Amino acid sequence: MACPAPPARQQKDLCELYAYWSGDGYELINNLWGKDSATSGSQCTYLDDCTNTGVQWHTTWDWQGAPNNVKSFPYSGRQVTKGRTISSISSMPTSVTWGYDNENVRANVAYDVFTSADPNHPNTGGDYELMIWLGRYGSVYPIGSAVCSVTIAGRIWNLWVGYNGKMKVYSFVPPSGCVKSFSADVKDFFDYLQHNQQFPASSQNLIVFQVGTEAFTGGPATFTVSQFYADVI
Repeated sequence: MACPAPPARQQKDLCELYAYWSGDGYELINNLWGKDSATSGSQCTYLDDCTNTGVQWHTTWDWQGAPNNVKSFPYSGRQVTKGRTISSISSMPTSVTWGYDNENVRANVAYDVFTSADPNHPNTGGDYELMIWLGRYGSVYPIGSAVCSVTIAGRIWNLWVGYNGKMKVYSFVPPSGCVKSFSADVKDFFDYLQHNQQFPASSQNLIVFQVGTEAFTGGPATFTVSQFYADVI
């Protein structure tokens, strides 16, 4: 999905388009990039706590209209250093615990990682996108089609492959159910792609490393991240 660069301003209650907070190596964005496709609705995102060991936050949204269009992707991300190729990274440890108070919605919950040959590529996208879906509500699906099943981080995933414009998208999706408490090394997913899907790890730079929820329609619903930790080593 597109994630335009946010303005440099510090807030804890984020209700405006691309309202932004950062601290302790993390960032939080009220990303309403698809709101114009909605017939009605709104969203606000709130910082609950943050230290150098992780961030806690929640977002409340209500969107109607254009059921197959993403309206927003509120997310928390680990701030990354420019110029780190995927092959130069030894580990990307992360963990997240999350929940929805209303599951009668169309939405997903996913990690979103962009890479690009250009280390200064805007965080609106990249050459490649790695998504790790942890939840899927309603009949929403990844880009492309399912190509195989693979075991990574002790779990079975269906790998979907497709394109968002020119950006190649790899989506790892649980066969069923939600993974509401997740801990893994995201580098393991890249290693699999490098060795099995021709992902060019030596020439691709890490652009963003984030987790959030793509909201399509439904609500009011509150998505809560009670813990999110990530690092790049």
